[in-house]
Amino acid sequence: MRIPILKLHEYLLITIQVELDDQTALQFQEDLLNKIHDTGAKGVVIDLTSVDMIDSFIAKVLGDVVRMSKLMGAQVVLTGIQPAVAITLIDLGISMREVPTALDLEQGLDKLRLELEG
Repeated sequence: MRIPILKLHEYLLITIQVELDDQTALQFQEDLLNKIHDTGAKGVVIDLTSVDMIDSFIAKVLGDVVRMSKLMGAQVVLTGIQPAVAITLIDLGISMREVPTALDLEQGLDKLRLELEG
């Protein structure tokens, strides 16, 4: 299963609305990095509102996606992080200290614009 990645101007928008298994997460990682390369996107918003829980592998992949996107020049904003997901990320020591977050997709886009503009 693939997660749709939408392009809006110079941003990529991803709303994860499926239960993430290991294969889907790895495919998402590859698809996102290819999309950043192909489009030259400067920012990415990943909406996790529908993700209720993640395991250690998915948490690692998510952290890797954020770091890899930054290496490719795209700022990432995470939105809609559910309590169980936040607890898992912290418990596993996945550093999201420098990753902007927002409550929902709309606020995430606003935050991304602010991050990129200054």
